[in-house]
Amino acid sequence: MTPHTPRRARWGALVMLAGALALSLGAGALEAREKDKKKGKDAADTPTLVAKKEAEGVFPSTYRPYPGIATAIRGATIFDGRGGQIDNGVVFMSGGKIVAVGGPDTPIPADIAVLDGTGKFVTPGIIDIHSHLGDYPTPAVQAHSDGNEATSPTTPEVWAEHSVWPQDPGFTRALANGGVTALQILPGSANLMGGRSVTLKNVPARTVQGMKFPGAPYGFKMACGENPKRVYGGKGRMPSTRMGNFAVNRSTWLAAIDYANNKEAKRDLAKETLVGVLKGEILVHNHCYRADEMALVLDMAKEMGYKVSTFHHAVEAYKIGDLLRENDVCSAIWADWYGFKMESYDGILENAAFLQREGACVVIHSDDANDIQRLNQEARKAQKAGQRLGIDIPDGVAIQWITYNPAKAMGIAEMTGSLEPGKMADVVLWNGHPLSVYSRPEKVWIDGALMFDATNPKLRPVSDFELGQPGEGDVK
Repeated sequence: MTPHTPRRARWGALVMLAGALALSLGAGALEAREKDKKKGKDAADTPTLVAKKEAEGVFPSTYRPYPGIATAIRGATIFDGRGGQIDNGVVFMSGGKIVAVGGPDTPIPADIAVLDGTGKFVTPGIIDIHSHLGDYPTPAVQAHSDGNEATSPTTPEVWAEHSVWPQDPGFTRALANGGVTALQILPGSANLMGGRSVTLKNVPARTVQGMKFPGAPYGFKMACGENPKRVYGGKGRMPSTRMGNFAVNRSTWLAAIDYANNKEAKRDLAKETLVGVLKGEILVHNHCYRADEMALVLDMAKEMGYKVSTFHHAVEAYKIGDLLRENDVCSAIWADWYGFKMESYDGILENAAFLQREGACVVIHSDDANDIQRLNQEARKAQKAGQRLGIDIPDGVAIQWITYNPAKAMGIAEMTGSLEPGKMADVVLWNGHPLSVYSRPEKVWIDGALMFDATNPKLRPVSDFELGQPGEGDVK
């Protein structure tokens, strides 16, 4: 159009232009509406992303017992793990379970393997309540040092099993030399709250899930005293004192209680673990040396509403045996390790004996890749220290310190820890008295499967890591 175009023509052109624009805009709106519909349909078709909840089974045990055959051991001296002793006894296992335990007249089927145990001894499988195998494996190099997440004084969100290296040669050493059939792997004690522990069956497996003890509750590692205040005080942060330890602990528990009571709270891995403790689903294992601190921890536990299963190391437990008995708390201790730092200075050889005399729960633990191979000898040392004071501790009770009692403290006593019908057939045949320094496991069964046989070179396990290593990948 030009200035000379007639007015009517110009008006018609404008009308046509407006119509074209309207059509264009209408098509755009229609296209936009179609896009919105498609977007809504796509959104409806896309599933909401939700992580599995722990109750639905995360990092589940895939453990399956190795194949075994029905077997009876006849004529051996039996320590049943509950303090009892049977001379010239019989242990019969089948289908992975203990079927019968009794005297020489105990009936056994005629068509099963029968071992002559004359002059030998039978115990339940040895259980170590405090181990770092897999998290601090051999070789002990920095690349393998995975037991302490020492980046915060409280790390409830970490799980020890996520550091376990199943090829650690320490597992097979513990089996062959110590008769260890189950063990609890704990995080280290740099932190007030070090994270979850895991209980394992001591069997070769490609993954930690393949070793994971089915049905065992998680533990929760806590620590008192020198370690947390040294580690974090040395970094110029709280806690740097024992009072700081308790203040951080209490604040963390209070936050967990608030989280548990807040139905709208976003998921928090650390607080999930703490809530599991508060509900009694996860058992507290507290590294603590001094008697006064153990008493304070018991008060804190009552304040916050959780229960301590076991004090670990506990070199001064003998001072509060009555308090530990009244609160049903076990003491996992060494026979004679003490004096290596100030909080361990007041340890005594008679610790276990005094606790036993008070009727408290005694557990002998290792905390060491070598000591785990000699828990039977450690139990003997603790027993003898008491006997020298005139405290009578029968052999069967000393055996209980390394079998049933740790199983009780770990929450697995209904399944293992003693030779009772219906329990897992975790059994050790010793070539001599199990509390003698001269005795060794001759055969070890886990769930009725023969996992070690000193008389059979084909049943002397080595780890995958050792295979092909000069001087290492041979029989043990």
